This record gives sequence, C-alpha cells and structure tokens, in this order.
Amino acid sequence: MAHSLTTCTFCGVGCGIYLETAGSTITGAYPSMSHPTNHGRICVRGWHVHEVASSPDRLKSPRLRKQGELVDVSWEEALDFVARRLDEIRSRHGPDALAFLNSPRCSNEETYLLQKLARAVIGTNNVDHGGGVYCHNSLEVLLDMVGEAASTNSLEDLAQSEVILVDGVDLARQLPTVGGLVIQARLRGARLIVIDPRRHRLAELANGFLQYRPGTDVFLYGAMAKVIVDRGLENRAFIRDHCGGYEAFLEAVAGYDLLMAADVCGVPAEQIERAALAYGRAGRAALLYSTGSESREKAAMQSLVNLVLLTGNLGKPGSGLYPLTEQNNLQGVCDLGMLPDRWPGYRPVEDDAARERLEALWKRPLPRRPGLDTRQAFEQAGRNGIRGLWLCRYDPVSTAFFCEAAGALADLELVVVQHLFMTGTASLAHVVLPTVAFGEEQVTFTSTERRIQLACRVVPPPAGPRPAWQHIVEVAQRLGADWQYPDAAHVMAEIGQAVPFYRGASYENLARDYGRQWPCTPEKPLGTRWLFDDGFGDRPFRFAPVPLPAMGASAPSDYPMSLIFGNSLYYWHQNVLVKHSETLKREYRILLLDYPAGFVEISPDDAKAAGIRDGQKIRLVTACGAAVTTARVTSEVRNGTIYVPYFVREVEKQILGQASVDAGNLSRPVPVRVEAA
Repeated sequence: MAHSLTTCTFCGVGCGIYLETAGSTITGAYPSMSHPTNHGRICVRGWHVHEVASSPDRLKSPRLRKQGELVDVSWEEALDFVARRLDEIRSRHGPDALAFLNSPRCSNEETYLLQKLARAVIGTNNVDHGGGVYCHNSLEVLLDMVGEAASTNSLEDLAQSEVILVDGVDLARQLPTVGGLVIQARLRGARLIVIDPRRHRLAELANGFLQYRPGTDVFLYGAMAKVIVDRGLENRAFIRDHCGGYEAFLEAVAGYDLLMAADVCGVPAEQIERAALAYGRAGRAALLYSTGSESREKAAMQSLVNLVLLTGNLGKPGSGLYPLTEQNNLQGVCDLGMLPDRWPGYRPVEDDAARERLEALWKRPLPRRPGLDTRQAFEQAGRNGIRGLWLCRYDPVSTAFFCEAAGALADLELVVVQHLFMTGTASLAHVVLPTVAFGEEQVTFTSTERRIQLACRVVPPPAGPRPAWQHIVEVAQRLGADWQYPDAAHVMAEIGQAVPFYRGASYENLARDYGRQWPCTPEKPLGTRWLFDDGFGDRPFRFAPVPLPAMGASAPSDYPMSLIFGNSLYYWHQNVLVKHSETLKREYRILLLDYPAGFVEISPDDAKAAGIRDGQKIRLVTACGAAVTTARVTSEVRNGTIYVPYFVREVEKQILGQASVDAGNLSRPVPVRVEAA
C-alpha cells in the first residue's frame, strides 16, 4: 500500500487528503491531520472520493455519432472531426456562432486552455463556466465594491472571529468541514448568527437565528445597517481612509426603519437589533454566504458587503467576507478567465491594455467585445445564433434549471462533450471525449479560500481516456495553433504570465506547504493568508446605495404562500459523481427512499392547517399552472413557505409554465396555494 497527499476535488473547501493505492488502483482516502483547511476532518464525500475513479461506468474511448448512434472511434478520428466541424462552422457563420462552456469541476489547466482556444484560436469571447446550481452571482458585486472576487480571509481565521454571521447556506449539509470550523469557533465563545429562510442544524446552535420571509432580505440587511449607523458603531476611520460612496449609502439607509423591516421580514425587531449590535460591536466579525444560484440578487449581495465595509471588517484575522463555493474549482475557473466579459485575472475584455498584454503572450489578435454567457448561449442555440457548443465536464441536461437544455442541444450542428461518464448531455452529443479521473493526472484547483493546490497523479489512467487539457491542445494544433505543452506544469507556467496574482505559483512550490493562497507572486511566494494582509494602500472600496425596495403587494388571497426553488441545497442528490459512487449514492439519496418521486417541503403548521400529512400527494397551484407532488413535512422551512428542490424538474415546469426562469429564488418567491390531492 502507498499513500499520497493530494487535495479533495468534491467541493470548494479543498481539504487535504491522502489517497491509498494498491498497484494501479486507488483503494481508499484519509484526511490529512496537518492541512490548514481541514486538520484531520473530511466529510462523507471526501472519505469516498476515490470510488469515482473505479466506477465501471466510465467512458473508455471516444465516441462519434454516425447514422444517429454514438459509436467508439479512435482518438485521431474523433479529434479530426471536432477540428474540422469547428473550422466549418466558423467559416460559414463566424466565430461567434460557437460557444465554449465548462463546469467549476474543471482544473485550472483545462479551464485556461479552453478559454484560450475560444479566444485565440476560434476568435470568440463566448466562454462561461456553466449555468446551473453553481452560478457565481456575487462576482460582479465583489469586483465592484471590494475590487477582488474572492474570500478575503483563510478558513482557519474563523478560529479568531468574535462574531460569525452565516447567510443562506446550510453548512452541515452543503460544506460540512466549514460547518465544523464554525461550530468549533462557537464552542470557543464566538457569537454565531444565522440568517436564513430555513431552519437547519447550524441554526439550532446559533446565538441568534433570523428566519426571514423569502424575498425580504434587503429589508433585513438595510435595517441592520440602519441600527449600526444610529448607534454610532460604524468604523469611521476605515470608511474615511478607504471607502467611497458613503454619503450616498447613508442617504439610502436612512429610508429603512427597524419596526417596518421586522414586520415585512417576519422577524422580531429585537432579534434584528441584537444581530446588528453584535456584528457592529465585534472587533473581528466574519460573514459567510453561499455563491449558489439561489443566493440573493444584486441588491441583497450589495447589502451584505455594505455591512462589512460599514464595520471595517477587512484586512485582519477573524474578519472578512467568505463567498463559499460548493464546487471544487469555481474560484479557479473565474480566476482563469472562463467569463464572457473578463480576461484571465478579471480585467474587462474592453480593457485595451489587458487585451494587448494577452495578445503579446498568445501571439494572436483577440476579440474586443464581450461574449455570450451560458443562458444567452442556450437562448440563441439554433438556426440564427449559436451553432456549436463545446462542453467540458458540464452536464446542462441535468443541472441547467434555467432552460430546456436537451431541446437546445438538439438544434445545434455540433456538440462536443468532455466527461468521465455518459451523462444526459453526452448522450445527445455529436462527439464524446473521455477524460481521466481524480488521482490519474496532476493538475491544480483553487479552493474557496483562494488556495491553489495540486491534485496529484497517484495511479496511471486506464487505457483510453486522456486528460481533458490534452484534448484541447490537440484540437488547437489541428486548427493551426503552435501550442507546445509537454505536460500540465507548462500550462501552469503560462498561467502565471497571464494572471498576475498566480505569478508565484508553480508545481514545484505548490507541492510544498499545502499549496499557495493568491495573490501569490515572486515577491510573496508563500501567498497571502488575508487578501489585504499588507494594508489597503490607496485601494478604494465602494459602498453601494441600496434604496428601500418598493413594498410588494400583499400575497393574493388565492395564493397565500411563498414558493422558492432550492437550486443548491440538495445538489448532491443528483450530482453525476455521487451517482457513480455506490456509498455516496446511498448516503445522499436516503431521503428519496421515503420520497422516491421527489418531494417539496412544507412546515408542520402549514401542513396541519391544510390537512396534509407527511408523504401525502399535494397539489401546488400558481397563477401559471399546477403540479401534483409529494409533501415532506419538516420544521426546516418557515411557515408560509414551500421549498422545491431543484431536481423536481417536472414540478417546476408545470407550475411556472412560460414564467421567467428567474422566478422562485430567495429574492423573488412565487405566490402559491397548497391543496391536498
């Protein structure tokens, strides 16, 4: 038996683990006792991450659609086909008829090369990191207000926090290792405040739990800011020296009223006030929130960041902003430029200096206008828009809740899929390229705390699959690009030239000291534990004025309840990797033993009032349609709320009809009526 230190690639926490191998087989996984992120703890996913590689369902050879069927072909035939069809579509319809999408499970190397293929070889900025349960909808707000799209502090800093505010994420279920860190801090004396429409395990341990009505979060955070200002708890020196837009923010926050917000949110005024005072008085306060797509809209994100700036909780241990990512490399795919309007390193595509620097590096002219994001690409799929899609480890048929992905793919002239398994999306592709699995290649990922880490090769891949980044290189070469990358380490060397805050990262130093946290530069080769550990200099942070929202109309008497879709909470139920680990499939589908057709959640009080019992068929009725489903009666949801997990797809289609795909999130719940069926 041999044991090799690597990083878990299931979620964004980036725990250190050891993989146990026997010959060419990975036989087990164990936590690293000294890794600074997890210190000997891993969740059930980490304990069984090795099972994915040994799944008998893995793709072994490329498949090409011939006469309507996908058949095994050689690598040469598959890659020749991809290059030829890309060139044909570009020649006939222009480069913007093609789009390149990946998932936040992709490594830094394949992400960088895929967007480089799109921009420097094909000539389009139509690149994005997928649009499913892992939308990074806080990125724009963070870049605008803080100037950095990342966690400002390390996870281990939570041990020094005096107050920890957890917003909109069930850490026990979604990110258990982070949940453990928060609970340990709570046991050491930190004050824990949980703000969420759902009552979950962490809420049971909190000093304060604010269970607000969905759609009222801006009122709640505006009222908290008003309390902090009225009590004189704002950090005036920090605001004066480092922030802009404060006067406009003050003018907007003056419109909020604590009692009014309490009435709108359904949270007692004294609870809101206590939470605001605790956060405002803390010397070191941390704010953790989910970047999943069910997180709030822009105004709510701005309200969160306003609280951090108002109290000066940046640039010191135990404080800061923590945008938590469930998928293992959401941070990395954004850093490396898988964004239609940003170059690698987050400079806008309209930035001439940034474009010229990349043109000099890549030796090719680059497109000047922003590309299409994932939603736009699917909306324009077909005769007059997008003609071809390249999908790297992305399965929109299973996860793209914003559209009917299968129908969109059927309208395309070319669908290229890179994946381990024959997913729902792969079954509709024109060509499927099998990839290697975790533990079979050495590549890097960047975790939710900005930690760039190596995932090591501990066994050789089986005959057939190749690393996804190699597929991209070979297609680029067939299209005339002079790409020379003998191994993934050479890709990382170029990443350092393209992304300034990765300049100090290399495979050699990432193998030491559990990786490096960016910004990692030659001047700071060890990386930075806090994003602003060397002070702020003349960095201008920016408040965002969030006016008091218009008071929505009272709930229609015919539809008195609020329905929200849970687009990340139950993500792991149908995750493609979980499906191919027998242990994890059993663990994460336990609920579905009781509710095999899926479920929606309703509170015990609401169920009693409607004469509904657990497991009973119920009818959900909205102004757009109706659906019959199964009730899960649970105290996790607040009274007046119906929670629909994202994987209950038929329910969503039936009750929304042609309504906006954005309906049903935490900021815009859907009015609904519940009836026994």
